[in-house]
Amino acid sequence: MTARITLPRPGGGTESRTLREPAGWQRPDGPPASRIAYAAAHVVADPYADNAPDAPARLDWDATLAVRRDLWSWGLGVAEAMDTAQRGMGLDWAATRELIRRSAAEAAACGGRIVAGAATDQLPGVPDTLDEVVAAYAEQVGYVQECGAVAVVMASRQLAALATGPDDYVHVYERVLREAGAPVVLHWLGDMFDPALAGYWGSTDLDEATRTFVALVHAHADVVDGVKVSLLDAGREVRLRELLPPTVKVYTGDDYHYPELIEGDGARSSHALLGAFAAIAPAASAALQRLDAGDPAGFRAILDPTVPLSRHVFAPPTRYYKTGIALLSWLNGLQPGFTMVGGLHGGRGVPHLVEAFRLADSAGLLLDPELAARRMRAYLDVAGVAG
Repeated sequence: MTARITLPRPGGGTESRTLREPAGWQRPDGPPASRIAYAAAHVVADPYADNAPDAPARLDWDATLAVRRDLWSWGLGVAEAMDTAQRGMGLDWAATRELIRRSAAEAAACGGRIVAGAATDQLPGVPDTLDEVVAAYAEQVGYVQECGAVAVVMASRQLAALATGPDDYVHVYERVLREAGAPVVLHWLGDMFDPALAGYWGSTDLDEATRTFVALVHAHADVVDGVKVSLLDAGREVRLRELLPPTVKVYTGDDYHYPELIEGDGARSSHALLGAFAAIAPAASAALQRLDAGDPAGFRAILDPTVPLSRHVFAPPTRYYKTGIALLSWLNGLQPGFTMVGGLHGGRGVPHLVEAFRLADSAGLLLDPELAARRMRAYLDVAGVAG
């Protein structure tokens, strides 16, 4: 049955839109072989709980874990408790601990690949000493590893607020890496995702920051499995790949340029750890299957049409991209309602979310067009702009 919907136009008025049929991508038998690919999964709020701003996070555990099982069914790994899961934007450490424990157990039960974020967000405010930052990192890295996941050492707001220069970053990270006991992934998150991370690695000059970062990785290449780079700068990521030891993987976190970065330049390529993959999992899976089959043109033919959607969802202010991912999850039937912890479903306005709907449809990512149209009509009705 053909699904139709009336949508508001950006400049006023409405338009009638016939939704395209979904692309019909097939779930694979296992994970891709040519690249390692993680989707940074979002969390689903408990619709019966008071998930208001500054309230403790309460999750719908059944729906949250169902989202992860769906990602694993597409052959993708899950990057748990990352920025996409609202770390520092509604998800507190108590909820994060439970999330990591449950997701790691679910991964073990179904054979899914999982990494999980380790940060310092259990600290109340800015600490007095670097030792407190090290201890906080050590607690979270140890907990992630105890649960059976690989730790992603996330950028620390507390360290960014306390550090006076590159030496403070090196001091903290060297101690964390020495105590890790198992390989970890280092995460460099740009301030477009979190303004509190401006000047990370001790400099607002990205060339200087890169030198500090690269030297740290070279000194500890035995315990750094890889680095996740989220700077939305493809050229810088390509140069970084050339500067790092060949044993250290680069996991792109560039939600603007992921097709070319994952495809590579013939000499080097990036793996993936992307929030965008949580929104485009079927297309990402199908594209990686083409890459496995030695068909880079087929890979790009599937993945390139998803970029307009990703660029829109991750448009400035980029830190609110999670709202678009939750909307798409709801439209595709992966969660019962469009609510988020911290009230973050209000992080984007109606025009932005309507355009996300259009772009998802254009990319064939509305897996049940009738359901998606029905739910979008309900959203527009509540917003007061129904056609």
